Amino acid sequence: MHTRLVAAVIVAGAVAGPAQARDQINIVGSSTVYPFATVVAENFGRGSDFKTPKIEATGSGGGMKLFCAGLGTDYPDIANASRRMKSSELEQCRANGVQDVVEIKIGYDGIVIANARTAPEAHFTLRHLFLALAKQVPEGNQEGGKLVNNPNETWADVDPALPDVAIEVLGPPPTSGTRDAFNELAVEGGCKTFPGLTAIKQEDKNRYKAICRGIREDGAYIEAGENDNLIVQKLAENPNALGVFGFSFLDQNRDAVKGASIDGVTPEFDDIATRAYPVSRPLYFYVKKAHVDVIPGIREYISAFTSDDAWGDEGYLTDRGLIPLPTDERTKFVDDAANLTPLESL
Repeated sequence: MHTRLVAAVIVAGAVAGPAQARDQINIVGSSTVYPFATVVAENFGRGSDFKTPKIEATGSGGGMKLFCAGLGTDYPDIANASRRMKSSELEQCRANGVQDVVEIKIGYDGIVIANARTAPEAHFTLRHLFLALAKQVPEGNQEGGKLVNNPNETWADVDPALPDVAIEVLGPPPTSGTRDAFNELAVEGGCKTFPGLTAIKQEDKNRYKAICRGIREDGAYIEAGENDNLIVQKLAENPNALGVFGFSFLDQNRDAVKGASIDGVTPEFDDIATRAYPVSRPLYFYVKKAHVDVIPGIREYISAFTSDDAWGDEGYLTDRGLIPLPTDERTKFVDDAANLTPLESL
């Protein structure tokens, strides 16, 4: 293990593992960010004297757990995330000696509700998604109804104008940042259309969160792991099923699946960029400053990712479905990347 990294570990009060020094960047985290990070890593490996970084799609939550477990070559250098790091995760990092964490926002992505190209077009509102997928809903699906375990079995139960087919939605597990963002933007977004439920937030934030982000567990929502390809296969087998994943994956699989409109807006590049599409979110990666210049190539990889050639308006990542940051945000994170500016708080 390199002397500087050993020193960093000792200063942090952690215990270094027995592994030998690495000469390859180790990256974990979001399956949504994975395709973007992979193409950057491959270009980086071909165009530099450094090894191509090793990247694992563990989910945002799983990646943060690994990333924050400690300093040293036994632990990842970078964590990809399809939602912002939580304050509890930053606290866990610091408790384990990872004091300086650099946050880089890389762009935006939409979360889509998709079905097979052979299936009819789907059109939902945020309220539809809440009533279809929440663990508890107002009785009769009406404002003022007492909360009951979700009785809606078909989309027509949610709204008579929707198809009379069983609710079957395949999506990511709780460790996924896509799941976190979907719960917050789509399910809670629909919950907010009920003023009586929104009022609960003023009285009891934990109860409000449990109601407005809780997903039913009776089989209508099916956890399909971190493998979006599996969801596409399932949609092809069952035209009545719907799947939840990032816009970039939809963009790469338009021959097989199509996105539903939500509140009258379809998931398209321009509408996600302007935030007109209601279920859109930022994407990130996080870097351990103590590992920079110790594990070879981290600084150079960060520079490659934040170059105009990669994440710019005409960069190669846009061809993979990444929605670029506005110029002012991009400038801010280029500076943070160059200066390795650590997070102070969240």
